Amino acid sequence: MQRIDHPLLSPSLGSHRTVTSFHFGKKDSGLKVYIQASLHAEELPGMLVAHHLRPLLQAAEAAGQVVGEVVLVPVCNPIGLAQRLDHKPMGRFELDTSENFNRHYPDFAKAVLPRIADKLGADADTNVRTVRTAMAEHLASLKPATELQSLRSTLLGLAFDADIVLDLHCDCEGVMHFYCEESCWPQLAPIAHFMGSQAILLAKDSGGGPIDECLSGFWWRLAEALKQQGIEHPLPQGCCTTTIELRGEVDVTHAYARQDANAIFAYLEHLGVLHTGHTPEVPAALCQPTPLAGSETLRASGPGVVVYAAEPGQRLKKGELVAEVINAIDGVAEKIQAGVDGVFYARILNRYVTAGCEIGKIAGATAFRTGPLLGN
Repeated sequence: MQRIDHPLLSPSLGSHRTVTSFHFGKKDSGLKVYIQASLHAEELPGMLVAHHLRPLLQAAEAAGQVVGEVVLVPVCNPIGLAQRLDHKPMGRFELDTSENFNRHYPDFAKAVLPRIADKLGADADTNVRTVRTAMAEHLASLKPATELQSLRSTLLGLAFDADIVLDLHCDCEGVMHFYCEESCWPQLAPIAHFMGSQAILLAKDSGGGPIDECLSGFWWRLAEALKQQGIEHPLPQGCCTTTIELRGEVDVTHAYARQDANAIFAYLEHLGVLHTGHTPEVPAALCQPTPLAGSETLRASGPGVVVYAAEPGQRLKKGELVAEVINAIDGVAEKIQAGVDGVFYARILNRYVTAGCEIGKIAGATAFRTGPLLGN
C-alpha cells in the first residue's frame, strides 16, 4: 500500500488541509477502481466503510492478489469535515461560496475534443489511452484559484483514468440506493446486487455537474461530439461511475460498514481486480432500475411537525399516506400522500419543516420530470 498526501491550496495564513489517498496494486497493470467517501462531509457511513475496506485490501495486496489498481480516499472532503455552525456539521455546502461540494464539476468533453479529434484510430483500447492522456494534459493545465477548486482538481486527478468509480454517500434517512448514468448501468449492476440496493435510479444526465457524472458523462458526451463531426472511430465508455447511498446519516455502525466493505470487496473479486481464488456469485437483484425522472419528491405545502406513516424501504401505492404535517397552532394536519407507485427510499432526518420543504422520495417506474433531477 502506498499513502499519498495531496496538499490543497491554502485559503488563509496558517491554514492548510490535505487529501490522503491509499493505493493498492500497480498503476497500468489492469483495471483501475477509484473509491472515495464522504464528499458531503456530514455523510459518514462511507468513511467507516473505507476504514473496514482498507485492511481487506492491504491483506489482499500482501498476498499478491491485487491485479490492477485500487485507489481509496476515505476522507475526500477535509474542507467540509471541519465546517461546523452552532455545534452542527455543515459538510454539504462550502461556507465561503455556498456551493455544493458535489456540484459544478466541469464538462471535460468540450476541452478534450480538440486535443484528440485527429488522433483516434480503429482500435478502441488505444483510443481510450489517447483520450486519457489528453484528459491528464487538460487537468495539468488547470490552475485552481481557491481551496474548493483545488479539492475538485485533486479528486479529478485521482479518479479521471479509473475504469470504475464508486462515490460513497448516504441520505438523511433511507435504504441502500444507487444513482447511476444509463451508459454505466450494465457494468455496475453487479455491485448494486452485492450491496443489496433497494432502489436504483438511472439518468442520462441528472444535471448539476456531480463528480460521478463529470467522469462518466465525459465519455458518452465525447462520443456524441465525435459522431457529430463525422468521426466514427470506436470510443467505449471508458469510465463507469455510481453514487452509492449507504442508507441514512445515523446508520454508522460496524455491522453495516463491515457488510458494505465485504460487498465492495466481493465486487472487486467479480471484476477480476482481486484474484483471491474465490469467484463470488452475484446475488439476485432486490429491485429493478427505475428512471431518476420518475422519482417523486414529496413536499409539505405548509409548516409543522412531521409524523411519518411510512418507513424507508416500504413499497407504496399512489394515494397511500406517507406522513402528516401537524400545525399545532391551527390544530390541523396536512396529509402527504404518495403520488406514484414505488419504493419510499429516502426521507428527511428533521421532524419540523417550513412551507415547501422536502419530506421524502419515492422511486416511481415512469418518468415524468424534466430538467435538473438532483436536489440542492
